[in-house]
Amino acid sequence: MITHPAFAVEPWSVRETSLDLDVLAQTESVFALANGHIGLRANLDEGEPFGLPGTYLNSFYEVRPLPHAESAYGLPESGQTVVNVTNGKIIRLLVDDEPFDVRYGRLLKHERVLDLRAGVLRREVEWTSPAGTGVRIRSTRLVSFVQRSAVAILYEVEPLEGPLRVVVQSELVANEPGAREEADPRAAAVLESPLVSEEFLDRAARVLLVHSTRRSKLLMAAGMDHLIEGPDGTETAGESAPDVGRFTVASDLGVGERLRMVKFLAYGWSSQRSLPAVRDQVVAALTEARHTGWEGLLEGQRAYLDEFWENADIELEGDTELQQAVRFALFHTLQAGARAEQRAIAAKGLTGPGYDGHTFWDTERFVLPLLTYVAPRAAADALRWRHATLDLARDRARELGLRGAAFPWRTIRGQECSGYWPAGTAAFHINADIADAVARYQAATEDDDFECEVGLELLVETARLWRSLGHHDPQGQFRIDGVTGPDEYSAIADNNVYTNLLAQRNLVAAADAVARHPRHAATLGADLEEAAAWRDAARDMVIPWDEALGVHPQSEGFTDHQIWDFEHTAPEQYPLLLHFPYFDLYRKQVVKQADLVLALHWRGDAFTDDEKARDFAYYEAITVRDSSLSACTQALIPAEVGHVELAYE
Repeated sequence: MITHPAFAVEPWSVRETSLDLDVLAQTESVFALANGHIGLRANLDEGEPFGLPGTYLNSFYEVRPLPHAESAYGLPESGQTVVNVTNGKIIRLLVDDEPFDVRYGRLLKHERVLDLRAGVLRREVEWTSPAGTGVRIRSTRLVSFVQRSAVAILYEVEPLEGPLRVVVQSELVANEPGAREEADPRAAAVLESPLVSEEFLDRAARVLLVHSTRRSKLLMAAGMDHLIEGPDGTETAGESAPDVGRFTVASDLGVGERLRMVKFLAYGWSSQRSLPAVRDQVVAALTEARHTGWEGLLEGQRAYLDEFWENADIELEGDTELQQAVRFALFHTLQAGARAEQRAIAAKGLTGPGYDGHTFWDTERFVLPLLTYVAPRAAADALRWRHATLDLARDRARELGLRGAAFPWRTIRGQECSGYWPAGTAAFHINADIADAVARYQAATEDDDFECEVGLELLVETARLWRSLGHHDPQGQFRIDGVTGPDEYSAIADNNVYTNLLAQRNLVAAADAVARHPRHAATLGADLEEAAAWRDAARDMVIPWDEALGVHPQSEGFTDHQIWDFEHTAPEQYPLLLHFPYFDLYRKQVVKQADLVLALHWRGDAFTDDEKARDFAYYEAITVRDSSLSACTQALIPAEVGHVELAYE
């Protein structure tokens, strides 16, 4: 998408100047709108064609079986997959006798603009039907940062030349088909009709649908309401059924006349509240959105983002492309977590079902450092969600024969959902990433209430995990053996440098927190004696070094492995995980994503400048970047050690 000719480079917006159906799925992600609670893929208003339809509620999921070729102790038995919930984006249009569809007739103009300051997606289309009737359609879509449960769409239709007969059908659709099975392990599982109808009703311009999930037994409601402006004689009608609600508007438009519809949407869900409570929450949210009105929602969105950009904006001179990219990234990160409010921030945010909607270590490692500085409340809420899952993490640690808490590699609710333990259970560094996010937030905000209520316990339980997972060897060194670091092309290694250095910081941060709050620590059974054991482990931590090469091996023995045959690996064989067995990847020197280089980034204090330069040069040559997680880190480190052009590349 970066180099696609339909996209203009502008500092405050992302503009698509023509429609390319071959990249429709990508544009649906690029133009997606979300607020951390609700997410809408940028499907066309009329619903078809689509790349992948999607409307998501944060942490609303279905349970599915997690089969294993061979059963073994400690393997999770079920997975969790984000649900494509009731779609309220659809607004179908009939022009005279022809349904508006960009695949038919003539598309004279098609432009979409994601406005990063206003927080809206605008679309303008000029279309001539197969019968030769011309129409102009404008729509503006908004997911409110101010009213967490509210979405609004302004939809306007007018003739291009002669009078028109138009019918607009505004819909709510549950259990819509569209997802395809894929072999790529990063894709989501396909759920067939996951929603069960519980209630449906319509009254005047309002429609509500209530559904539950078959297995996870979560309850959700979606509602829509409308305001209509049109010429005299405009008629409306509403109807509802178990999986569809429809509000229909019919109007005759003369030249210079316009049909204007404002569609308000609201969503709510719960695992505990009753059906009437969830339904009434949505009714209240619709009422509040309608009371605020379209202009009021726009003004509130702009005011929210004005404050955000005042704190977050980074101005670049001389490179408009990078300026656009930085603001786009900031905006999407805000969309992922702004109103998550003690629910998880998923790997894809709320832009699509990739990775089943799971949250990973990426949240604390890559997302929360930014949110800590530009939206600290959102960062605190994400950590409060981790804290809310502590009992599940303690249970998992006990199952593994460990003390403290073992947080899941991938999850929605808090249970481990990774069926492949070498890249899941063994990747214990997630504990240190969570602890690092806690320490960073505390240092930035000095929020004592948060530290006593949330941070302290997270630090204590993650430190206990490291103390029981590692051990002192006969030479007095503290080892953490048999774990997986960030690089997913290596697994079950001894003394992974990234893991050990972040565990070291975790242990010291926990000991310091106990010393600051001995009374609160006592309620957790932690005291200065236990903290001293953590400090001992941190002091004695093994950090491998290859004397012959003069670099840090990623893990013990890594630099003794055979180097991957890059010369005879064809371009079409990337990403490697889709073309080679993990067995072959694990025993070679090939890096999927930054691991040792990530340690240079997040524990830069543990390396000299010379070590950083030599380590980076070594690992740059064997990193294939089959994950986008590499790029940011592999820009920062060469910039730090003087390779500015390489950093820019």
